[in-house]
Amino acid sequence: MRNNLLDTPIEYLKGVGPKRADILKKEIEVFTFRGLLSIYPFRYIDKTKFESCSQLHPESGEVQIKGVLRRLTMEGQSRRKRLVAKLRDDTGTIELVWFQGASYMQDKLVVGKSYVVYGRVNSYGDKLSIAHPEIEELRQANSSEQKYFAPVYPSTDKLNSSGLDSKGRRKLVAGIFAKAQASDFPENLPDYLLQKLKLIPRAEAIRAIHFPKTEKELQAASNRLKFEELFFLQLGLLQNKYGRQLKNKGYVFEHVGEVFHTFFETKIPFELTGAQKRVIKEIRSDMKKGVQMNRLLQGDVGSGKTMVGLMCMLIAIDNGFQACMVAPTEILAQQHMDSITGYLEGMDVRVDLLTGSVKGKNRKAILEDLASGDLNILVGTHAIFEDPVVFHNLGLAITDEQHRFGVAQRAKLWKKASPLPPHILVMTATPIPRTLAMTLYGDLDVSVIDELPMGRKPVQTMHKTENHRASVFGFLRKELEKGRQAYIVYPLIEESEKLDLLNLEEGLESVQRSFPRPDYEISVVHGRMKPADKDFEMQRFKNGETQIMVATTVIEVGVNVPNASIMIIENTERFGLSQLHQLRGRVGRGAEQSYCILMSSFKLSAESKERIATMVRTTNGFEIAEADLKLRGPGAIAGTRQSGVLDLKIADLAKDGIILQTARQLAKLIMDKDPNLASAANQRLKWWMDNYGPRAKGWSKIS
Repeated sequence: MRNNLLDTPIEYLKGVGPKRADILKKEIEVFTFRGLLSIYPFRYIDKTKFESCSQLHPESGEVQIKGVLRRLTMEGQSRRKRLVAKLRDDTGTIELVWFQGASYMQDKLVVGKSYVVYGRVNSYGDKLSIAHPEIEELRQANSSEQKYFAPVYPSTDKLNSSGLDSKGRRKLVAGIFAKAQASDFPENLPDYLLQKLKLIPRAEAIRAIHFPKTEKELQAASNRLKFEELFFLQLGLLQNKYGRQLKNKGYVFEHVGEVFHTFFETKIPFELTGAQKRVIKEIRSDMKKGVQMNRLLQGDVGSGKTMVGLMCMLIAIDNGFQACMVAPTEILAQQHMDSITGYLEGMDVRVDLLTGSVKGKNRKAILEDLASGDLNILVGTHAIFEDPVVFHNLGLAITDEQHRFGVAQRAKLWKKASPLPPHILVMTATPIPRTLAMTLYGDLDVSVIDELPMGRKPVQTMHKTENHRASVFGFLRKELEKGRQAYIVYPLIEESEKLDLLNLEEGLESVQRSFPRPDYEISVVHGRMKPADKDFEMQRFKNGETQIMVATTVIEVGVNVPNASIMIIENTERFGLSQLHQLRGRVGRGAEQSYCILMSSFKLSAESKERIATMVRTTNGFEIAEADLKLRGPGAIAGTRQSGVLDLKIADLAKDGIILQTARQLAKLIMDKDPNLASAANQRLKWWMDNYGPRAKGWSKIS
């Protein structure tokens, strides 16, 4: 049951041919009629309304008018020729100008005929004109046919220069519809969904998305196609998840034993938040089902994810298994190691650290203890993925900031457990908007820690421009006199490391003049330093030997200094929202009030102003992530590029959250009742998923 017309190669469409087909394939990956129809317009020109010449003014923008061509003259000489026309309606005249293709347009246009003109109004002195307008002869008998919403398609320079701009593509799309019948667009949603959601038929929606006659028709088509796209994406992700649960049996952690209870009753240095308790229960429930756990743990900076991870590892130990925690950098791995060993001090639990820096006898001893089962918890970096690392019985693998690891690396880790795969817990301190989490991690279960530990005060954030530099440094001096420490961070842009280093060096000179030795000691950290030198400087700051750390964004992740209470971010306009939030998370880790000062130039773009205003308004990472999604779109959020699931053709995760939630809920209901889509009512769904369903790999897949 394949659609022969829409699967026709694009070169056989009238108006295309081999050369244009080659351009369509290379520029926008269109290979068939179906491919061309699957590239939807991103906006529409409203050709349902006509303006009169007397109403036009310099700010009119794009307008449509109709009138009689009264004059047509070629002006200028040789290569500077231009065609000038006068179009008159009942109220006045407007000048039309062509600088390119002037001779062609002169042969095409006829004085005395009526035309429909569309274009942007320009003003030169007191004269109004439209340059290079769209123009077509007014067909009086069917003038109503020329009132429509004209689609505007995404394009490139090559497409435009080859006659495949929006106007050219409209003709091609219209050519497909002239040949097509409703049966060429078979329905893929069951009748019960169409009726429940009041969705228009698929054939009607595809025609209307390209050539809507009214705004109401366009909205109905858009709603139908957005739901369809998000629904089948969610259905595919849930099929991955259900298939994995059937295929991937997991170790059963039947009981919570002595190790966990001893830690919980005697070692936890603070009261767990309600969110932490809830998440531990969710993970505990997963690990006793006999199915491999695949859970994402989201939590803002400082929300206590490491504690949750540790307590889950203790459950693994109570059930006779080993556990590991993998971090993307040595600094972050060392920080986890310090936290975990500090919490477990005095308990009979063996913990060790494996990174690229661990060599010789020490490394050999760790590998031997790991293979024999004497080592309970291994904390480390990518070094854990290496072949010589063999676990005795790995039961739980935790990865921190998973998007920094490749699929092949994660697969190596997961294959170190035998005979069953380990339970998987993925932790991220990068808050992910709800809509994006449902899409990116739709095949994982998601837990969220949405509370900060007791006693933490929200970081006070303020925005200052360069003329406030003296008062900012004065405020910084007062905080340092109280015994606090501070970060001063400069942007790092990969394309311009030399420039950024120069900015940091100039800033460092200014800081050194204002905070001279021996009263103040300053650490300097940037990306061009050797790892050992960076670690040395960070350790000095952590130990309180230096009061100020001047750095680039290498300190974004992995430095935990509770005594640091001030974060000054220079050139704030050069940072993204999520990066600013991550940097701010370096302070506010102690009981004292902390401050984040955003320094910027006077001239700011509208987007920069919005980012800074968001940072000043809230410290809620999830609210910031939602704002970031609206400002930058999903493609810029960490990790989305490698996900393979965000190639959306019409849906917008920043705007279509309600549609996505509905799609997710309905897909889940269907999969719960009919996981194989075997019922008669779901045959359309099965056929579509088998033939055209999304091929996106979920994050839990390892190959």
